Amino acid sequence: MGSKWAGLFCCRSILLALLLVPSVLFAPAASAQSGVVNGTIGDAVLVLTGPWKFHAGDDMAWASPAYDDSGWTTQDLTPPPGSYDPVTGSSGFVPGWTSHGYPGLSGYGWYRLHVNLRTVGSAAANPRLGLGMPLNFDDAYQVYVNGQKIGGFGRFAPGSVTYYNSQPVSYALPAGSGTGMITIAVRFWMDTATPLMSQDAGGLHGPPLLGEAAATDAMLRLEWDAVNRTQVGNLMSATLLFLAALLGFMLYWLDRHEPAYLWLGAACITVCLARASVLTGYYSTFQSMVFETVIQDVILSPLALGLWALFWAHWFKLDNMSRIARVTWTLTAVLMVGMSLVRAPLFGRVIPPSAAVWLVPLSLMLRLSIGGLLLWITYRGIRKRTSDGWLALAPIILTIVWAYQEELSVLHVPVILRVFGLTFSIGVFANLLMLAIISMLMLRRFVRDQRESVKLRLEIEQARQVQHVLIPDAIPMVPGFSVKSEYQPAQQVGGDFFQIIPLENGGVLAVIGDVSGKGTPAAMTVSLLVGTLRTLAHYTQSPNEILGLLNERMWGRSQGGFTTCLVLRADADGTVTVADAGHLSPYLGGIEIPVEPGLPLGLNVRSTYKESTFRLGEGEQLTLLTDGVAEARNGAGELFGFERTAAIAAQSAESIVRAAQEFGQEDDITVLTLMRLATV
Repeated sequence: MGSKWAGLFCCRSILLALLLVPSVLFAPAASAQSGVVNGTIGDAVLVLTGPWKFHAGDDMAWASPAYDDSGWTTQDLTPPPGSYDPVTGSSGFVPGWTSHGYPGLSGYGWYRLHVNLRTVGSAAANPRLGLGMPLNFDDAYQVYVNGQKIGGFGRFAPGSVTYYNSQPVSYALPAGSGTGMITIAVRFWMDTATPLMSQDAGGLHGPPLLGEAAATDAMLRLEWDAVNRTQVGNLMSATLLFLAALLGFMLYWLDRHEPAYLWLGAACITVCLARASVLTGYYSTFQSMVFETVIQDVILSPLALGLWALFWAHWFKLDNMSRIARVTWTLTAVLMVGMSLVRAPLFGRVIPPSAAVWLVPLSLMLRLSIGGLLLWITYRGIRKRTSDGWLALAPIILTIVWAYQEELSVLHVPVILRVFGLTFSIGVFANLLMLAIISMLMLRRFVRDQRESVKLRLEIEQARQVQHVLIPDAIPMVPGFSVKSEYQPAQQVGGDFFQIIPLENGGVLAVIGDVSGKGTPAAMTVSLLVGTLRTLAHYTQSPNEILGLLNERMWGRSQGGFTTCLVLRADADGTVTVADAGHLSPYLGGIEIPVEPGLPLGLNVRSTYKESTFRLGEGEQLTLLTDGVAEARNGAGELFGFERTAAIAAQSAESIVRAAQEFGQEDDITVLTLMRLATV
C-alpha cells in the first residue's frame, strides 16, 4: 500500500534533486510510437512520466522486451494540475489505475515502457544506471529491465503476496543497459481492500526516475529525508503519548480514588502503540501492511476512541458510569467487527467486494457513533461541571479532529500543516495540542484533589479525636455488675457508638447503636447522639422515653440515612428494661431475647417505642452487639451470619470481636457484655 504521509513528497524530492544534479530531463521526449521515450543521460535523471503501456492481469511473458504491447492501453504518470492525495490533501498526486479505466481492478496489473537511451559524458565511459521507484504506490511490485528482474517491494509467493508500507527504493540496472533500447516492465499487485481506503488506488502514483547511479542515490537520500520530515510529528506524538501515559498511571497510583487518570493512561498508551506501528511500517518491513492495518484500523483505533470516551466520562464524574461503560464497550466491539469486514484479510477473501456498497457506510456510521457518544458526554459534563466542562471543551474538540482526520480530508478540509520545514498531519498536531492541554488539566486537578485530601484528612482526624472523647476508653465501675466493651471501627472514623452510664440507685444504663454510613458524616451524627444521650440521662432513665427524644432530635438530620439504637436499663435487683429502635436484639446466655421492635431513629417523627422486660440472674451474661459481627464476610463471600453470632454470644467481648475480625471484618464492630455479679 502506498505511504499515507510521505508518498506525495516524491515530486518535492525530484525538485530538490534538480539543485544537486545537473541536466535533469523532466519529460523525456516520446517517440511517435506510444510507450517509447527517448532520453539522454549524463550526470542526470530522467523522469519517466511515459506514457506507459498498461494491461490488467498477469503473465510473466510481459516482462520480455520482445513482447508486443501495442494493443495495451496507455497511462500518463504526469501529475495533473491541482491534483492532491485524497488521504493527505497534498498536491502532486497521480491517480492510480482505478481512475484510468479500471475501477474494479484488484490483483495484478503490468506497466511497460521502452526507453531509447543514450549516455553522454562520464556516464558513457562507465555507465552505472539506477532506477528509482516512486514512494507512493499500491501495493507491491516487481521490476524487470530487458526481461531481467532487478528488484521489487513485497514478497511474492505462489498464490499469495505479502505487502508492506511503502519505502523509497532504487535498483541498479543490469550491466550493459546504458545505451540503446531498454524495456522497463513493472508487475504490480493490489489487495482487494485497498480501493476502500482511496478512490484513486492502484499501481503507480508517481513517475519512476532513471539515471546515473549517483543521481538516483542522491534522490533516494532526499526521499528518505522527506520521509523523516513527515514522521517527526508521529515521533513527537508517540513520545508525548508515552509520557502522558506514564503521568496518568503515576497519578492514579498516587490517587486511586480518581479513575480518570487510569483511563487517560490506557488511552494514551493505546494511541502510542498505534503511532509506534506507523513508525515501524515506514522504517522496516518487520510487519506486513495487513498486520499494520489490523492493528491500527481494526483494534487500536476503535479501542482508543472507546478509551477516550470513558476517560472524559470519568473526568466529568458522570452518573450511571456502568451504563456509559456498557454502551461504550458495545460500540467499540461492534466497530472493531465492522472495520474487520472492510479491511484485509477478510475483505475480498471472505467478504465479497460487492458488500462494500453497504459495509463502508455502516463502518463510517459506527465510527461516527462513538464520536456522537463523546459529544454527548461533553454536553453532560458541561452541564454537571460547568467550569471544568468548558476547560475540557478544547481538548475534546482536538480529540475529535485527531480521530476523524480521514473523514475531514474527504470533505476537502486541509489536513497537512508545514511548520519550520517539517510536515505534520492535522491529526498529529491536534494530538500534540490535546495532550498539552490535558496534561495541564490533569496536574491542575491533581493539585486541587491533594489539597482537598489534606483538608479531608484533617477533618477525619478531628472527627476521630472527637469520637475518641465520646466513645469511652475506660468503662465506669457499676456496683453489682461487670461491664466489658470492645470497639473496632472499619475505618479511622466509625458509625457505631455506645455509652455506659451508672445510675444513682445502683443500676446501669447501657446504650448501643449504629449510624448508617462511615467517615466524617457518621462521626458527626454520633457526636450529636452521644451529646443528646448524656443530657437526657440526667432527666430520665426510661428506655422508651430516651429513644423517643433521640428520634425527635434526629428527625430531619439523617440526610437520607438512619440510625439503629437499643437502650437498656439494668436495675440492681436484676430487672432489665429494653427499648429497641431497629437494632439487633440482645443475647442472654447465647440466646436471643425477643424485644418489641421499633423504627430506626430519624425516619418518622411520630415513632413510639415499646419496652420489654426480663430478669438477669446472678452470674448470667447479657451481650449487646452491632451488625458488624453478623455481616463479617470471608474471601469466598460467605457471611458470618446470625447462627455463628448466636454460637459465640456467650463468650467475652474480646473473643467475639476477634472471631469476626478473623472471619473478615467489613463494617464497624461493637460488643458490650453485662454480667450480674453474685451478691456477697
